[in-house]
Amino acid sequence: MTPIYVDNNATTRVAPEVVEAMLPYFSNQYGNPSSMHSFGGNVGQTLKNAREQVAALLGASAEEIVFTSCGTESDSTAIWAALRSNPDKRHVVTSRVEHPAVKNLCENLTSQGYRVTFVPVDKQGRLDLDHLYGSLSDDTAIVSLMWANNETGMIFPVEEIAREVNSRGILFHTDAVQAVGKIPIDMHDSAIDMLALSGHKLHAPKGIGALYVRKGTKFAPFLLGGHQEHGRRGGTENVASIIGLGRACQLAQEMMAEENSRVRALRDKLENGLLATIPNAMVNGVPDERLPNTSSIAFEFIEGESILLLMDQHGICASSGSACTSGSLEPSHVLRAMGVPFTAAHGTIRFSLSVYNTEAEIDTILETLPPIVERLRQMSPFWSERKSTATHN
Repeated sequence: MTPIYVDNNATTRVAPEVVEAMLPYFSNQYGNPSSMHSFGGNVGQTLKNAREQVAALLGASAEEIVFTSCGTESDSTAIWAALRSNPDKRHVVTSRVEHPAVKNLCENLTSQGYRVTFVPVDKQGRLDLDHLYGSLSDDTAIVSLMWANNETGMIFPVEEIAREVNSRGILFHTDAVQAVGKIPIDMHDSAIDMLALSGHKLHAPKGIGALYVRKGTKFAPFLLGGHQEHGRRGGTENVASIIGLGRACQLAQEMMAEENSRVRALRDKLENGLLATIPNAMVNGVPDERLPNTSSIAFEFIEGESILLLMDQHGICASSGSACTSGSLEPSHVLRAMGVPFTAAHGTIRFSLSVYNTEAEIDTILETLPPIVERLRQMSPFWSERKSTATHN
């Protein structure tokens, strides 16, 4: 059975063009880019081209790009760089809905004597800006906020926030792992100091990421070693994956219009169709403030894991939230922070599309999912209790 894959916020297929670009660097182009000889030097030139491709997608300069192993490393590097560059400052500001790459690091910082402010969101997932700005002080080393939420797709006004934070002499970092390649980003006139991205979220392979570091930003390396990445990240470069990331960024730039038109239309068709046919369902987040590919829908009175298992029998691949926390039986920390009711949070499914999805696939989901929800509700004591209460009232 060919899967209907709508879990692209967890990971994406590697684009065929990316695979093609990478293949020579597993075989005949195996030189070390740091070598003095031309065999390695030719590889080094290709890395330079890939760096320029990544920079172009971000509207940045090539020298502002540092290659890493993943988005998590990029996030950790940014936050630790800020703390090590400002050792007298012991305060970090983030949000309650961050990806575990930032959330868990910040929670760990509290055990090391740092003070962390977790800014709340409202019921729609919007950040409380008054709380954010009111928490800033002379002791704040960095503000770290995601550009777009991986579960709901909600977009934070990070450029506006970065300008305010910078005006107070504080560094600003954004986890843009879900935003890069889906919405336009231009760092030329931005006040953002550091930005993290991950290759496998935009049709490059797993195990490659990048960190944008704005020119002039104080920076302390996370990985010490050789002179690679201009001394900002030691370790021999993951050449083939870097080439793949560069090509993927080039493709993302070319497909940005499709992402924000055709993919958005498919997302809306899926969302509107499910809401029209399944009672007691609701969307988490605001339509006009979300990524074009993401829909988080809560189906009340049933378990999301049961929905996923039954959809999987039909070859439909979705998620109950972040892939990094899907092993937990607890409701998503994002939905809890938004105040989503317990009966809805447990039944939330995240659909995240890509340019490879088709209208026929959406039609199949719309045919398949309503009977699944109805079947599960017939077995749910919560649903039976609700129907009984409604009947007596």
